[in-house]
Amino acid sequence: MDDPMREPQPERFMVNRREFLGATLGAGATLALSPELLRAFQQSGGKLIQRAIPSTGEMLPVISFSPQKTSDDAGMKDILKALVDNGGKVVDVLHGAGEDIARAAAGELGIQDKFFWTAQVVGPAPRPPGSPPPPKADAAAVRAQIERKLAMFKVPKIDLGMVSAYAAANDPTYLAVLREMKKEGRVRYIGVHHLALPPNIPTPPFAELEPVMRDEPIDFAATDYSLGDRRVEEKILPLAQERKIAFMAYFTFDRGRGLKRVANTPLPEWAAEFDAKTWSQFFLKYVISHPAVIVARTGTTKAVHMLDNLGGGIGRLPNEAMRKRMARLVDSLP
Repeated sequence: MDDPMREPQPERFMVNRREFLGATLGAGATLALSPELLRAFQQSGGKLIQRAIPSTGEMLPVISFSPQKTSDDAGMKDILKALVDNGGKVVDVLHGAGEDIARAAAGELGIQDKFFWTAQVVGPAPRPPGSPPPPKADAAAVRAQIERKLAMFKVPKIDLGMVSAYAAANDPTYLAVLREMKKEGRVRYIGVHHLALPPNIPTPPFAELEPVMRDEPIDFAATDYSLGDRRVEEKILPLAQERKIAFMAYFTFDRGRGLKRVANTPLPEWAAEFDAKTWSQFFLKYVISHPAVIVARTGTTKAVHMLDNLGGGIGRLPNEAMRKRMARLVDSLP
């Protein structure tokens, strides 16, 4: 049967995520993942944009997936299949706490080797300013963390080992162990992750991240970046470009606040100029249009959301003038 949504004109799909999901869920799960819907929802013939990791030139698709612990096995399989079938590759397990479920689902599907997996090396929790530094880590214990993951998931290597900027800034042990294991071929890339402090706190938002990026030989850095929180544009993103560090954008919907702010606002018609068909794609295209951004992380528990997010990495991206227009619009919202 012909699908009435086949080969759409762009202006017909100025919809929000709720409207899109209502249509797809009403059509059923099979249709939600069908080629017909993909052709309707994404630009015809479009491919997911890829960017090069500066330290090696390896290409990665710009939209990633962050597994959530609340996902069930069947839902996770649908998401991972939607991701890999449509050009996705990066699975970032920090913050979502769904690593075990995602790894198991990928293994059952026989597609575990098709993904680029991150893995967290757990370090000390950040302490208030003025507190004494945490006790020095034991190198053997840090290595054992990674070895346990390798054994648990039955893989020979980890694609990206990540440690918090706080741990890396206060104790050289973590990055030293990761560098050793990188030389051994057990870890392919090294990165630091960071949670940006709220704007109303006097402490600089990237107090630990910036010096680590400036002084340490790392491949990746990750922290908050969204239309609603653009603070990394001042120093962190230029530093990533200067130091040839791949930047991974976290909380690309401003920790959920962004989509709530636009819930009752129609997507502007001019979003079609950079192929954004939903608000989710609008937010994502802003983030990945910055050349320092190699990967934009998205978390979801639904395959249709994954498809929506992947659409943010397909087609045209906003230029600098358009980026300013997007920022002005979001800044004007309550």
